[in-house]
Amino acid sequence: MPLRLPIACVLMSMCLSGCAAHPGARRWGDNLTISPGWERVRDVAAETARDPWVWVPLAGAVALQFDDWDRKVSDWAVRETPIYGSQQNAESWSDNLRSAAIAAETVTLLLAPSGDDSRTWLANKTQGLALDLAAVGTASAVTHVLKVQVGRTRPSGTNDESFPSGHTSAAATFSRLAARNLEYFDMNGGVRQSLTLGLDALTLATAWARVEAGAHYPSDTLFSIALGNYCATFFRNAFAKSDGERVQDLAVLPMGGGVMLRYSSRF
Repeated sequence: MPLRLPIACVLMSMCLSGCAAHPGARRWGDNLTISPGWERVRDVAAETARDPWVWVPLAGAVALQFDDWDRKVSDWAVRETPIYGSQQNAESWSDNLRSAAIAAETVTLLLAPSGDDSRTWLANKTQGLALDLAAVGTASAVTHVLKVQVGRTRPSGTNDESFPSGHTSAAATFSRLAARNLEYFDMNGGVRQSLTLGLDALTLATAWARVEAGAHYPSDTLFSIALGNYCATFFRNAFAKSDGERVQDLAVLPMGGGVMLRYSSRF
């Protein structure tokens, strides 16, 4: 088990390292803005809610409330453990799958083309990383607040932090961010689609592992899939400008014995 994550990281690195940026391609972190405007934020918020990776899991979570299917599926998964074989294995797999999603985001973030010189590369990486941390932090904060406020008892009865699933919301957020990073690589469409499907599988596998482990009900993880995807998609779409729009950015750059805070505005 411990070797699977490094191997996965190496394979993804090898796959992506051969995907250079083509002429005129976007640079990761270059088109971000710190002031998207309330109208854009509002429009993106509504648009993101219509993303299938948001509304479909939410609809599934609601559907499971009828005829107590949420508990029935949970009881069956814990009893049969059809995928992971045991609750202990499911618990271990959920940790590793979440770590794999984090690793995928880290690898794609670092390898995505961000500039030809070190100063530009660092500036773009800095502001891009700040945006991704905002998405991850928001998903984590919402997860924590809901756990405290809802107080749903876990299927295993260990505590009242069942809703929502922190493992799943984290995996969903990191996997979606990694999938968006792939847009900056010059690669075959089929390869990009295969990698994206693999990232989606990480989220789904993490969610189901939490159910088999008896840590969450299916609706807990479905809501978390929606939450993670919403945060990742919203932040990426709201704070990224398309061609022709004004871009404002704030970056921290090394300067001699200290650092320099740079603000720029461009069209």
